[in-house]
Amino acid sequence: MTAVQNPPTEEALVSTTLESPTEAPVAAGATPAPLVRRRRGKKLTGYLLPVAVFAALIGVWYAITYLILDPGRRFLMPAPHTLITEALLDPVITDKVWPALGRSIVVTFTGLAIAIVIGMLWAIAMSQSKAVEASLYPYAVALQCIPILALVPLIGFWFDFGFTSRVIVCVMIALFPIVSNTLFGIQSVDRGHHELFTLHKAGRITRLVKLQLPAAMPAIFAGFRISAGLSVVGAIVGDLFFKQGEPGLGILLSNFSSRLQGAPLFFTIVVTAALGFAVFFLFGWLAKLAVGSWYDQSRDAS
Repeated sequence: MTAVQNPPTEEALVSTTLESPTEAPVAAGATPAPLVRRRRGKKLTGYLLPVAVFAALIGVWYAITYLILDPGRRFLMPAPHTLITEALLDPVITDKVWPALGRSIVVTFTGLAIAIVIGMLWAIAMSQSKAVEASLYPYAVALQCIPILALVPLIGFWFDFGFTSRVIVCVMIALFPIVSNTLFGIQSVDRGHHELFTLHKAGRITRLVKLQLPAAMPAIFAGFRISAGLSVVGAIVGDLFFKQGEPGLGILLSNFSSRLQGAPLFFTIVVTAALGFAVFFLFGWLAKLAVGSWYDQSRDAS
């Protein structure tokens, strides 16, 4: 005999309605629609805000050019569209800028590569011995604190005024963030992980390769990103002071400035900034490839 099921009471209906007033139950593993809309909204905002700020900066730029500066002084800040009409579309200017950009790229990546090798070896050596750290770390700090412009004449006297001197300046400017971030990452490994490796009688090299360096990758790539931008600065500074050989972007900046060529000068500045952005975001992309997925998941889980 089949039991007759009583209809739900009014209290039960009210309770069910209060528990989920607007949304149906979500299946296990499914992403709620409001959460998806929130993420899309955040992505859209992340794109729109930089565009809005850029448009505001262009508006301020035009206002300074046409409302503040006299017509005879507008070469000090030419209007944004003149960078296209008087520089980008001028073959005389672009024939100078693009080869100079290529030379600055070579100096930037050569100096950055050398800085990465020296900086990581320096940091690894300090991480393995307190005595080595006490001996070498003050010199890393001194390298960061000494004004590079004070050393530029000496570098020119010792290594000539060509490509080698430019690379040395680039290395000196880009070195410290790699040293400090790599050392910080290696020394920040969880103590429990160290105890696990000690329990299994792991050697120093095994501990370094399989525990410390992988765990330090987020900090290491953060140092790479900082040094990537600084390496562009080093290449430009080297060009500005070592004015021999084939010109890079720094020499063009000096030439356009001395000739009061406003549009080509600002165009070269924009190209230099674009190079810095490109190198910075390149290492950000490499960091995401190397450690992005598992690092983000572990950070979210914590």
